[in-house]
Amino acid sequence: MSTDNHAVRDVVSGVVWDEFCESLKRAGQQILRPEAPSDPLDRAEGWRYLTRLLRIGLEMHLEFADPDFPGFFLPSHETGKIGADNPDNAYAFAKISGRNEYVIRGTRGTVFYLSMRSQKGGYETNGKMEETGFVDAKDLHYGPNGEFEIQVSANKPAKGDWLRIEPDSNAIVVRQTFLDRKAEKPATLSIARVGSDAQPAPLSAERIQASLRNTANFVNGTATVFANWAQSYLPHSNELPPADQAVCQATGGDPNIFYYHSHWKLAPDEALVIRIPRIPECRYWNLQINNWWMESLDYRYHRIHLNSHGARLNADGSCAIVLSHRDPRHANWLETAGHDNGTMCMRWVGAREAVHPTTQVIKYGELQKALAA
Repeated sequence: MSTDNHAVRDVVSGVVWDEFCESLKRAGQQILRPEAPSDPLDRAEGWRYLTRLLRIGLEMHLEFADPDFPGFFLPSHETGKIGADNPDNAYAFAKISGRNEYVIRGTRGTVFYLSMRSQKGGYETNGKMEETGFVDAKDLHYGPNGEFEIQVSANKPAKGDWLRIEPDSNAIVVRQTFLDRKAEKPATLSIARVGSDAQPAPLSAERIQASLRNTANFVNGTATVFANWAQSYLPHSNELPPADQAVCQATGGDPNIFYYHSHWKLAPDEALVIRIPRIPECRYWNLQINNWWMESLDYRYHRIHLNSHGARLNADGSCAIVLSHRDPRHANWLETAGHDNGTMCMRWVGAREAVHPTTQVIKYGELQKALAA
């Protein structure tokens, strides 16, 4: 029996769905890992995390999966989060093929930072998303109303802006970073394949089988990658050392960003004070609080991050940030939002140098005295 006939048989009989559900079950092992917190809140968020990964995976590998007919969708947002998603970011993702050429058109808007990268790999395959090309919006050419056009191809065009791809490139990721979402206008984007007027074919047995397998692999792979990351932070809990920058870049990081990642854990009467001795020349910085699953805490309703626009500096140019369960009436307070542990992330974007933060766990009753000192 041919491969095509196997797919038809499995789709018609329902085997394809049974395989999909069985594969998804395996992702639950990441939520039950021995080092993962087992309290009701973190466990509940763990199960919700898998449903969020499933929604993102279906968009990525089913609804927007055809590289001949690409479109941008949101791979991280308020209710779908991956790998310390930045609350200041609007992300966009498009599936492509290195054998094709594309054009990205858009208008710049006023959003503070905009970048695009092509990449290969994925969490569903080797756990890596390696860069194959990069464009910083500050280097683009614009029309009178902020319009731009970017050629996406393996070979550099004779003129115009260009995003490089390789034969193995399979995706484009866009980051828009806001200093103040209420005051800034996001860029608008579209992507189209060049040189084809064809229409998409109807959904086939082969495509649905591949899409469901890829989606399940994405859920398993993504959950595993970031469960491993969270576990690796435990030896330096309540500290904030530089992350392995090569690892960050290999899993989808922006080359303009210097990253810090760690774990935090606080008793009810404790606070974590994060001190930045000075702010280096940079385009942007932020610090955010995440749960164990490396999802940013719910920034719709809780103050869980600060950036270069909203953080208040001391007279000497330093910055002190307080993470605690209760409001200490400090300008740079961040909420735990009901959690007693989780992960955290800090970023310098376009910094001339990386100024490393220091941390200190302080009893809540001694906090004001320590901050004054």
